[in-house]
Amino acid sequence: MNILSTKKIVSTLIFISLALIGLSFLLGANPKAIEATYSIFNLTNILSIHSLSNITGTVMLISAIIVLMSLKYEDLKPYAFSLLVLIAIIPLLTLLSPTRYIPAEGGFPVLGSGQGIIKYFALIALAFFMYGRDKITMNNLSWLNFFPVALVLLWIGGLKFMAFEANGIVRLVENSPFMSWLYDFFSVQMASNLIGLFDIIAIITLGIAIYKQWKVVAIIAALACASVFIMTQTFLFTTPDTFSAETLFGRLGQFVLKDLWFIANLIVVAYINRDWLVGKSK
Repeated sequence: MNILSTKKIVSTLIFISLALIGLSFLLGANPKAIEATYSIFNLTNILSIHSLSNITGTVMLISAIIVLMSLKYEDLKPYAFSLLVLIAIIPLLTLLSPTRYIPAEGGFPVLGSGQGIIKYFALIALAFFMYGRDKITMNNLSWLNFFPVALVLLWIGGLKFMAFEANGIVRLVENSPFMSWLYDFFSVQMASNLIGLFDIIAIITLGIAIYKQWKVVAIIAALACASVFIMTQTFLFTTPDTFSAETLFGRLGQFVLKDLWFIANLIVVAYINRDWLVGKSK
């Protein structure tokens, strides 16, 4: 895998996710997410939710197009970098608000709506790979792209051990032809525990394998991590009401589409570490 093919894959994944999420916002999807994000900055006192949805959707669509076009037009790269960082920073700042956590569970670090927000760290890492490689060493860039994958698998994986999260994923699991069998053998909580344990073991193993440069272990762990995000994409087609005739996607659809960013992060990590990954096994 060379730099050009890697950038094409990453750009395509960013384009698909931002274009679809942006279009759904333009069509009026997930107004509660818009309100939760912009009310923290008091922007909902200035603009309507409808206007903020249109602005957000337009920025995402424009960003998706610029990311794709920047593969051919070098002059667009600074704009693509700035837009990706902007799209990520605004929601990430809302993690400072207690509204992103569940008060009934003690608040921070128990994520509520913040589960979808921490995913935006992935866009910043991808922006640096695509447009800021001259600003950071390759080793640091590798760990920068590892970080969002680790963050989401450790944090959300850890939440799987809590009852509210176990119950929250029932609709996803019971409708999945790949995962519904878990409920034939385990309780709702135990199935959730196993999913969380898989996430945590996979990412910790990958981190150690990258640090130690253990080729076989790294490949297996990376595939395990990637399988988590590939599996979530199947929820788009197996979970009822993920698609919407009016808004294309609802809240769940938008949440799942963001996982394409983590697949891109893992591809970047594999590219940066390609020399020892394709070398002699350790």
